[in-house]
Amino acid sequence: MSKAFVNEDAEQEEGFDEADEGDEADGPAIPRGGKNYITQQGMERLKGELHELLAVERPKLVETVAWAASNGDRSENADYIYGKRRLREIDRRIRFLQRRLDLSEVVDPSKQTGDKVLFGATVTVRDEDENERVYRIVGVDETDAKVGKVSWISPVGQALLQAQKGDVVTLKTPKGEEDLELIKVQYLPIE
Repeated sequence: MSKAFVNEDAEQEEGFDEADEGDEADGPAIPRGGKNYITQQGMERLKGELHELLAVERPKLVETVAWAASNGDRSENADYIYGKRRLREIDRRIRFLQRRLDLSEVVDPSKQTGDKVLFGATVTVRDEDENERVYRIVGVDETDAKVGKVSWISPVGQALLQAQKGDVVTLKTPKGEEDLELIKVQYLPIE
């Protein structure tokens, strides 16, 4: 898309870092000027993926592409065409992971204290129907809604941050607003 059709002021107002532009398929953007808060386990997972790409997957693929290129006509050589495309994908993911790791700040939830919900908190809430749910506030690269891990920049995370036990926060959802009462705030190790 031509830049003539992009409202640059609107992009800046959204507050997301241009370094992540074009890589949103790799993960959510980090707020402009912000850190990539992450747990130690999340950091190790990102480092492991980066190592796997750099030390194992990419070198094997380079060998395959070199072999395919030596076979002659590259225009109809599926191994060569697929290999080059996959190399671009791997290189894009490597750049993304390196940027994420550069912005990362490890936070140990078990060393947090206090009654306020901060990064790494395990929060028990009660909804309007008296159902209890447990959320863990984690980094953007660690989210897993099935087990209650929500990003600190997600709507749930934003609604809960800075709240205390006994507070009622309003969560804005596509179905409308929902009130959540904070029952318990803990700082436990996050698996």
